[in-house]
Amino acid sequence: MQNHFDLFHLPQRFDIDMTALDKAYHEVQNQVHPDKFAHASDAEKRVAMQWATRANEAYKTLKSPFGRAAYLCELNGVDLQIESNTAMPGAFLMQQMEWRESLEDAKAAKDIGVLERLEAELRGARKKEVEQIGKLLDANDFHAAAQGVRQLMFLEKFGDEIGRIFETMDI
Repeated sequence: MQNHFDLFHLPQRFDIDMTALDKAYHEVQNQVHPDKFAHASDAEKRVAMQWATRANEAYKTLKSPFGRAAYLCELNGVDLQIESNTAMPGAFLMQQMEWRESLEDAKAAKDIGVLERLEAELRGARKKEVEQIGKLLDANDFHAAAQGVRQLMFLEKFGDEIGRIFETMDI
């Protein structure tokens, strides 16, 4: 079975052309669109639906830096050990603790300014982490990249948390 990169005729690397990904995705979706199979047999409709579902999953994975990085690690035989390996560098853990404390304070005080500052810091940290992961992946250092992917997962979850707090505040 072909991998997500092959499905869209893209090179198997972290740094991909998003325009090419979008174009390839739409081409695949056009080929398997339900309207094209309106008069087909049930089996043909089912196969087309499976391809559409697979294309959706592949597109979602490759569109996301986190998903793409995790997928590249897995394709290259590196288990991310997301559940079993929670070891993180001390500096990263300290940053997480500081951010969490600031988040709790901002939430309690309903301080939008602090939340916006935290969100900006997180965006910067996420961008830096994604760039580092990309360099490691494109240099075929999948084990080191896996550590970065685990860290990025924490950053993504923290960003989701900030977003939920923004949603609960009357702005």
